[in-house]
Amino acid sequence: MLGLIGEISSLLKNQRFLGPKKCKAFLRVSRFCSTLCGATTIESGIMKVIGVTGGKGGTGKSTVACALAVELGRRGRKVLLCDMDADCPNDHLLLGIERKRRCMVYQRIAKWDFDKCDNCGKCALVCRNNAIVCVGGNAPMFMAKQCNGCGACVIECPRKAISWDKKVVGAVYNGRGFGVDLLSCELEINEPVSEIVVAKACDIVSEDKGKYDYVIVDTAAGTHCDVIAALGVCDAALCITEPTPLGAHDLELICRLLSRMDVGFEVVVNRYEKGRDEIADKVVSMYGKDVFAKVPYSKKIMMDYSNGVPVKHKSIDKIADWMEGSL
Repeated sequence: MLGLIGEISSLLKNQRFLGPKKCKAFLRVSRFCSTLCGATTIESGIMKVIGVTGGKGGTGKSTVACALAVELGRRGRKVLLCDMDADCPNDHLLLGIERKRRCMVYQRIAKWDFDKCDNCGKCALVCRNNAIVCVGGNAPMFMAKQCNGCGACVIECPRKAISWDKKVVGAVYNGRGFGVDLLSCELEINEPVSEIVVAKACDIVSEDKGKYDYVIVDTAAGTHCDVIAALGVCDAALCITEPTPLGAHDLELICRLLSRMDVGFEVVVNRYEKGRDEIADKVVSMYGKDVFAKVPYSKKIMMDYSNGVPVKHKSIDKIADWMEGSL
């Protein structure tokens, strides 16, 4: 019985990351357990992989992710910081870390055997990305950069003239600085499908997370496929927003996505100014929450950011304390 209570209490430690309905149910169980065994403390939580995300670009996701990773590293924790903004990775720039390539990332693409091809043009008709063009009964022209490897042409070809090749679409890098290990992924120039590169980084996280106390996943902006892929490996997420109408609009989008994915989350307001609470509060209250932490609009923080110095502020300490089980 006590073991069961311990497991429930462990979940409750992080009840802020549960949806509103689950929070209420778990809270009732928590009170029952505390009454039953006289417990006044809750065991350490189960969060290990934390996403740092947010609908809008430029809200400070990378700033918070880097600051949080470095703060946990200062406390003697083994931390892996994962930059999963494959279109525009910048954590290595913010921390001044030199990256070394770990592996290339490949995507399958179509390949033709023109001895079998009769130039029927059916492959071009089914290609939704317009990567194949057939004109006037001539042989297909293939634009590899446009191909996303869907396989429609392979299935449609009546002569079985199309098989598979591969192309490089990106790379995954390693680095280390400020006592933190870095995993960074980057899409090749002119390649359109970044989620393939992010998915490879996620596979590495799944393999390596046992070596670390915490994994901080810094996602791209938005709610599109590469963000969904990155959040798929996370136990919970921090939504970084700003006190502007556009920030609030995109905050609602990312909160809705996380709720759909059943990934618990908390909201952090960056560049916070007094008197502008209502903008984010209105969205956060829809999910039965309060703003968890506020990073102020500060000249010192901006100067540190410009000089490659991780942010050191009590709001970051609060998040780290909470992850460490102090709150």
